Formats: sequence, structure tokens, C-alpha cells
Amino acid sequence: MNLSNSIRLKLLSQAFVIALLISPTVSADNWPSWRGPDGTGVAKGSAPTEWSETKNVLWKVDLPGPAGATPCVWGDQIFLTSAKGKDLVLIAISKSGEKQWEKLVATGDKPVRRDEGNMASPSPVTDGKHVWTFMANGILVCYTVKGEEVWRMDVPKKYGKFEIQFGLSSTPVLHGNNLYLQLIHGKWSPSPSKGIVVALNKANGKEVWKHARDTDATEECKHSYASPILYKDGKQEYLVTHGADYAIGHSLKDGKELWRLGGLNPRGKGIRYHNTLRFVASPAMGDGIIVVPTAKRSKVVAIKGTSKGDITNTANVLWMHPRLTPDVPTPLVHNGIVYLCSEGGMLSAVDAKSGELYYTKKRTTSDRHRASPVLAGDKLYLTARNGTVSVCQTGKEFKILSQNTFGETMSASPVVVDGVIYLRTWDRLWAVGSK
Repeated sequence: MNLSNSIRLKLLSQAFVIALLISPTVSADNWPSWRGPDGTGVAKGSAPTEWSETKNVLWKVDLPGPAGATPCVWGDQIFLTSAKGKDLVLIAISKSGEKQWEKLVATGDKPVRRDEGNMASPSPVTDGKHVWTFMANGILVCYTVKGEEVWRMDVPKKYGKFEIQFGLSSTPVLHGNNLYLQLIHGKWSPSPSKGIVVALNKANGKEVWKHARDTDATEECKHSYASPILYKDGKQEYLVTHGADYAIGHSLKDGKELWRLGGLNPRGKGIRYHNTLRFVASPAMGDGIIVVPTAKRSKVVAIKGTSKGDITNTANVLWMHPRLTPDVPTPLVHNGIVYLCSEGGMLSAVDAKSGELYYTKKRTTSDRHRASPVLAGDKLYLTARNGTVSVCQTGKEFKILSQNTFGETMSASPVVVDGVIYLRTWDRLWAVGSK
């Protein structure tokens, strides 16, 4: 090798290293969807445990209206949805607290279930180049991270009118080249109706596949407010949809059913069917298991991630607790323990594999909990509607370390990136960190 070639290779190598160092996917943590970098609600680092309006606040930004959607973060940008009068908007804010842009996604916002939420409930998702936002009225739009519209879709126009009582609040799953939607709804009637699962090409919105989701659910049970999740364990990856009395695993390739868990809302001789057992909490995955919640203080079930076929009442079910489900907050699995926060703020801890109860229904904050738990370092962050965030110690013993509030209504889950907590209240976006 001559000297000029040696120098050229050395320069190319140095340029490659520099490119890696400045890439946001390498140099910083990201929070691409509402459940964080791995879809588990677990942050990559620790975060502050105490704050107030005057303590550990880096900045705050006023927002044009309320929303329960969790922000997503990539690089220097934070994306969040909001109502703005009757409009529904997507907003980009820098990590220094400067508003970068705001885009009108749709019109026709309306409140749901009195003060529970609105049409801006689904959370946006991003891959660092584009951001996708799906409003509860069915308008799905892809933007570049600079705010340029790439494509949009009226999902009810393409796949059928949404027949759901409180708006379709499901957040899409972004994985690889596809965006996955679960559309589980139907007229409130004693006859069953099928939902569908759809994979769209993230670049242009074209349908990759559509799968009919069989169910015998009737009445309000046809309505799912849960979001699909991506299961992964290093050996396999698949989609999990949840609603209409069943949790179902789907192939990412074509949507075909891999496994099905029934018995979540049993019916039969001598069993009274619960006709309003609609699912809101999404499943959670971790440690090779999937935790499947139901609703209304009913059962919660853990199954093997390697399940196949109809697994109802089989050895694939690891454990079941008949009265321990969270109604709205999604479970969280970490280091062999499942954490379950009820809608009333009662926290339980369960051994992930055996189902052994370490503690059950310990009180945090006496208020509605609509956000899902987030774990940072060895701390759990549980968010109440009154804006109080209870920070609890992880492990087999229950302990509240601190309780913090800005006194503002909050339904969005906390986001933790690079040691900073982003809290989306109905009034503002707050950044909490050590100054």
C-alpha cells in the first residue's frame, strides 16, 4: 500500500468515526414512542426524584390546549400532540424549550367521557427522520422532523367508520419499514363484529397487509382503547393486539395469528358475560413473558413469549391473579418483577415467572391514574391525574421516596431522556433535570 492510499484510508476512518459521534442515534438516548426505547417503559438512565415549580425545573413551555398523549423524543426534538380549540395539532419543541413548529393535523376535536380526554389522545411516534401522528378521529399523517407533510390518510374512510364510544385512542407501533395499527371497535349490539390489524408502509402509507381479527365479543366489549405492542426477546419479534375479549400475537410478515389468549372475559353455562369489560391498559413485555391486563378490577394474566396456537387454559399461562388488573395504566416488567398500578393509584409487585405476590395494593396517590408507570434507574414514576408523580423504590418491598407536583392535570406518561424528565400536563410541557 502506498503512502497516499494509507493517508486516504486513515482520513476515511476518521470521518466515519466523527459521523458516528454526531449521529443522534448514537450520541443520545431517544424515546421514539410512548413506552420508550424498548417499548417497555424503562429508561436507559436515572432521573431526578424531586421537583417543584421552583426546584429542578430546566424550562416550561405553554401549550395551546389539553391532551393525554405522551411525547416522543429524538435527538434535539420533542414531538407532542395537542388540542387547540377545535383543531388538532402536532408540535415540535427543542430540548432547550424553544417551539420549532406547529402543524394542523385535523379539525373537529371534542371531549370524551366528560374530562377524560379528547381526540389528541394517541401518542406520536418517530424514527428521527419522520414523525407519525394518529388522532382519535382517524386522521393519520406523516411529517418530516422539519414539519413537512409527506402523506396523510383518513383511516375510517379507508377501513370503515369508527364505532367506538370514547374515540380510538390506540397508538400505532413503528417497527422497521412499517407502521402497525389495531382497529378494534364496533356498534354496541349483542352481535359480534371483527376488528382488523393493518400494516402500512411508513414511507408512503400504502397497505402492506390487512388481517381480520376474529372475536365473539359483543356490546361495549368490542371497543378497545389499548395500543398494540411489539414483543421481542432476541430470538423472535411479533405484534400483540389487545381488545374485544382477546390478546393475540401476529406475524409481522403478514399479520397471521401466532397465538390467542381467551378467557379474559369468560362466557358459558353459569357464567355471566361482562358486557362492558372494554380493555384500556395495553399488554407489557419483558423477561420473556407478556403480561395481559383486562379491566374493572378483574384478572391479569402472564403468558410465555414463546406461546403458539390457542393458549387459553394451557401451560403457556404462567400465572393469573383474578382481581389485580390495572384498568388504565399499562403494567411494567423489570428485573423479574411485574409492577401493576391500579386506576386508583394502588401499586402491586408480582414475581414475573411464578406470580408470587411481593406486595399488593399499596397506596400511592388517592386520585385517578391514567398514565402508565415509567422506570428510570431503580425508581418507578407513577402519575396521577391531579399532577402528582409518586416516585417509588423498585424491588420486593414497597417504599415511596417522594411525591412531586406542579398542580396541573396530567394524563400523559413521563418521558426520561438523558437524565431529564419531560412531563406533559394539560397546560404545559415541563423539563425536569439537575441544573
